[in-house]
Amino acid sequence: MRGEVRERGILDTSTVVLLERIADPTDLPRQPLITSVTLAELSVGPLVTDDPAERAARQVRLQQAESDFDPLPFDAAAARAFGHVAASLHHAGRKARARAFDAMIAAVAVSNELPLYTCNPADFEHIDGLNLCPIPHPDHAVGTTE
Repeated sequence: MRGEVRERGILDTSTVVLLERIADPTDLPRQPLITSVTLAELSVGPLVTDDPAERAARQVRLQQAESDFDPLPFDAAAARAFGHVAASLHHAGRKARARAFDAMIAAVAVSNELPLYTCNPADFEHIDGLNLCPIPHPDHAVGTTE
């Protein structure tokens, strides 16, 4: 996929959180989208930390996402797709409940026939019908040896 810039695609929550640190913009779609589920996840962030600096950073990230994106809803079509996503995970021996937000984001992507861009592709393994576009995680430098 590298070098091929797609027109539209959904960014999962990990990608939104890491957006400023993604090194190669061609790893992202020209028109990045998010889901209402990502906004829900981001809304939790400031409320669950006791660190004032981290709370402020998470609040800024949430407000930036609210300003930059008009989220795709988790609607009736996504709810139907969620059944297929959960079944795919079940058949692969994974629990949809353990990754409920990720499964709901995947369902929105499937129902809208859009690729899903993520820095954490393992979170979306074994989901039938999902067009997954892995993005190199900025904390995992390519070509380093340890």
